[in-house]
Amino acid sequence: MPQHVLRFWETRFSFIRPMKRAGGRRFYRPQDLAVLKGVRTLLHDEGYTIKGVQKLHKEQGVRRLMAASGAVDEIADSIEQLEEALEFSGLERDRLEDALTVLESAKARLDAVLVRS
Repeated sequence: MPQHVLRFWETRFSFIRPMKRAGGRRFYRPQDLAVLKGVRTLLHDEGYTIKGVQKLHKEQGVRRLMAASGAVDEIADSIEQLEEALEFSGLERDRLEDALTVLESAKARLDAVLVRS
């Protein structure tokens, strides 16, 4: 999507708020992209006006805009994949719990030393 269109939409749709990086560069997160795809679908494919999209957002929320492009399913799939990647096996979990126990014990000994000082 052309930059000038994104900037125009940012002035018309208060819900389009990308993160701003150093130097004012905009960073669009996946949910931002989903909203933009929904707005584009509503405006270009479904014939909504800018005021119509604003009204739809006011009445039904940002999830409705995201749903217009099917992006909600894409984001849900991405979240599910991330959750699966972060799951630990039983052995990994046991090793992490053992490491936590050792660290907590070391912290308790350090705290005791600091109290004596």
